[in-house]
Amino acid sequence: MSRPNNRLSQPGQGNATPFLILAGTALFACCAIYVAVNLARRIEGSPALSENPIELLAALIKGRVSWPPAATWVLIGLGVLLFLAALVVAVLIRRRRGTRTRVDDASRYLGTGRDIGPLSLAAVTAQAARLGVTHPDEDETPPPTGALARVRRHSTPRPPTGVPIGQAVRDGRNLYGSYEDTHLDIWGPRTGKTTSRAIPAILAAPGAVVATSNKRDLVDATRDVRAPLGPVWVFDPQQIAGEEPNWWWNPLSYVTDEVRAARLAGHFAAGSRPAGAKTDAYFDPAGQDLLAALLLAAAIAERPITQVYTWLTLPKEDEAVDILQRAGFALTADQLAGVIGAPEKQRGGIFGTAQQMANCLTNRAVARWVTPQPGRRAHFNPTEFVTSRGTLYSLSKEGQGTAGPLVTALTVATVEAAEELATVSAGGRMPTPMLCILDEAANVCRWKDLPDLYSHFGSRGILPMTILQSWSQGVEVWGASGMQKLWSAANIKVYGGGVSEVQFLEHLAQVIGDYERVTSSTSTSTRQGGRSISRQIQRSKILEVSDLAALPRGRAIVIASGSRPTMIRTKPWMEGPDADRVRASFAAHDPGQRRANAVAREATSVTTALEPRPTPGDLR
Repeated sequence: MSRPNNRLSQPGQGNATPFLILAGTALFACCAIYVAVNLARRIEGSPALSENPIELLAALIKGRVSWPPAATWVLIGLGVLLFLAALVVAVLIRRRRGTRTRVDDASRYLGTGRDIGPLSLAAVTAQAARLGVTHPDEDETPPPTGALARVRRHSTPRPPTGVPIGQAVRDGRNLYGSYEDTHLDIWGPRTGKTTSRAIPAILAAPGAVVATSNKRDLVDATRDVRAPLGPVWVFDPQQIAGEEPNWWWNPLSYVTDEVRAARLAGHFAAGSRPAGAKTDAYFDPAGQDLLAALLLAAAIAERPITQVYTWLTLPKEDEAVDILQRAGFALTADQLAGVIGAPEKQRGGIFGTAQQMANCLTNRAVARWVTPQPGRRAHFNPTEFVTSRGTLYSLSKEGQGTAGPLVTALTVATVEAAEELATVSAGGRMPTPMLCILDEAANVCRWKDLPDLYSHFGSRGILPMTILQSWSQGVEVWGASGMQKLWSAANIKVYGGGVSEVQFLEHLAQVIGDYERVTSSTSTSTRQGGRSISRQIQRSKILEVSDLAALPRGRAIVIASGSRPTMIRTKPWMEGPDADRVRASFAAHDPGQRRANAVAREATSVTTALEPRPTPGDLR
C-alpha cells in the first residue's frame, strides 16, 4: 500500500479552540494594560513597574497601583494601531482569497517541493545546460520594424529554460518542462489552452517551431515576435488567417520511395474521413494502396500533385504504370496494373475510394499552395527549415474543402526532416530543440502514427505538445488503445478542466490519489457517568470527479513522469515578459485594423491624385 498523501484531522465535540481564543484574548489584554501603564508612567516621569502583566493587573484591581491618566490615551492609541493592523491583514486576506478558488485547498495534499523538483526552474535550466541548448541572442537578429520595434528596445535576451507549464498553487513556483519532455494536454472548449499553453510555449521556444491550429489567434499573437528569430511560414489554404500564398510546398518532394508514398497516402486517408467513420475492409486499404502508387509515379515524373487526381478520374489510363516500371518499381507497377485491369465494378469502387481520399486536391484555393504558380514564389524546404529558427503555422478546419490531409503531410514531413537532422547530430538529437504544437490535433492534424512515435521524439530533441478538447477526441482518431498509448508516452500531462467524461475523470481522480481524514466522535454513558472519544481514519479522493469536471478557469492539474500530481495556476501570455510584443503583433494583424489601414491608404492616394499640380507661375 502506498503511503497516504496527507492526513486531515476533523475535531469532535471536545473542541478546545474557543478556550484557546479566550485565553489568548485575556493574555493580550494583560499585555496591553502592562504596556499602557508603564508607558504612561514614563511619560509622567515615574519609574516603570517591574511586575509581570498578570501581577500588574492584580495590583491595579486591588488598588496597590494607581491608574495613570495618560494610560487611557495610550490604550486608545494601541487600539487604533491594532484596528489598522487588523484592517490591513483583512485586506490582504481578502485579496488572497479573491485569487483563490474552491479547489485550491486540495493543493496541500498534492505534490510540492521535492515532489515536483524535476519541473523547477533550476532543474530544467541545469538540464538545458547539460544538453548544450542555447537561446537565440536577439541582438544578433535583424531588427524589427513597426510597432514591434518600439517594444523590442525594452526586451532583453533570456537564457534557455524549458517549456512553461504554469505556477504551482501551493508554493508559487513556476514550473517548466525540460527539452526532453513530451506533452499531452486535455482542455475543454474556452478554458484558455491557447493563451496559457500554446502561445507561452511558442514564445519561449529556442529553435524552430511547428504549430497547427484551426483559428488565427495563435498566428496573430506570435508571428511578429518570432519573426526576428527566423523566417515565418503560414500555410493557410482555407484562408483562416487571410494569408495569401506567397510561397508553396510540393508534397511530392517528401515522396522518395514506396514507403513514404504509403505514408503520404495514409495522411490523405485519415484526414479525409469524418471522425469515427466506418471503413470498408477491402476498398479502403485498396484505395489507399492505389493512391500511394499514383503519388509515387507523380513524384518520379516530377508532375504536380494535382496530376494524381487527374489519373484517378481515368481508371483505364496506364501512364503511371509505365512511369513506375521505368523507374524500377516493378512490384508497385504490377499492383497498379492489377487494379486498372480489375473488373469494372471492382475497379470503380477502388478508384472511387481513392478519389474521396484525394478530394482536397480539387479545391483551387488549396491547389495554389501545393503547385507552382506563375511568378517567383519561395518553395518551402523542410530540411532547410529545421536548421533555422523559423516558424511554420499550418491552419485548417473540418468540413467541406478541408486541407487537413495536407496539414498533416506538411507537419510529418517537417518532423521527419528534424529526425534526419538529429540522426547526424551529436548525441543523436537536434542541436537546438524543435517545438511542435499540435493544437486541435484531432481536427487539424490526424497523424495516425503519432502514439507510436511519441516517446521517441523527446530523445531526438523534438518536443511535441498535443492539445485535445477531450479524451474521446483522441479515441476517434487513434482508437482506445492508441489514445492510451499516447497518454502513457507523454512525460507531462496537463488537464485544464472543461471535460465531462466521467470515465476519464475517474481515471484522473485515481491518479491524483487519496488523503486520510481523521474523524472523532464523542459518546456519553449514563450508567458509568463518563464520556468516551473514538477516532476513525477515512480515505477520500483529493479531487472528486465533480471537482475535476468543474475545475475553475485558471487552474490545471499537472501529472509529470517521476513527480507527484500537482495543481497549477495557469499563466496566460498577458502575464509574461513578451506581453507588449504579443499585443503589438495582435494589433498589426488584426483584420479590422488591417481593413482600416487599407481604407486610410486608399483615401490618401485618392486625395493625392485630386490635388492640383503646381504651375510654373506658382513655382515662381
